[in-house]
Amino acid sequence: MKKLLLGALIAATVLPAAAALKEGDAAPDFKAQASLAGKAFAYSLKDALKKGPVVVYFYPSAYTNGCNLQAHTFSENLPKFSAAGATVVGVSLDSIGRLNEFSADPEFCAGKLAVASDADGRIARAYDLSVREGSGSSKDTRGQAIDHGFAERTTFVIRPDGRIAATVSGLAPVANVEKALDAVRALAGQRP
Repeated sequence: MKKLLLGALIAATVLPAAAALKEGDAAPDFKAQASLAGKAFAYSLKDALKKGPVVVYFYPSAYTNGCNLQAHTFSENLPKFSAAGATVVGVSLDSIGRLNEFSADPEFCAGKLAVASDADGRIARAYDLSVREGSGSSKDTRGQAIDHGFAERTTFVIRPDGRIAATVSGLAPVANVEKALDAVRALAGQRP
């Protein structure tokens, strides 16, 4: 009994405060300014879903260690997501200016991965994600100040009907991408 109570106490302190939307929930539609290969464009989830499943991954900030790794891993695996019929878009509270740089950076998005700006956190909150304010004292991996808030790292695989097929959270960046790919492949009836 003590072990069970201790486990519950630990889980309660480790889990994020918000409860992300779950499988079967309707995914909130959104439009946002996004960037691909350094060029801004208008992104629409509704339009993207017309082409097939969409992986919407929320991440805390461009040019931070975990987010750099996650963007790189998604960009390297885009052909596998495409083979399963899915598209991928990253969403953060970064400004479109930062995302233009990040999306073109050959080390991370490599001009292949679209990333969208949710500067006010509205999109993240619609997905029931925790959003915390930035302190203004944080620096990115380039030594530049991070002047925005942070959404929790959570990935949603959304079916073309607008329903969430899978919610992936609580994992390291690479494992997050792998789980999302597994979910997309399951939707397509493919083996991992």
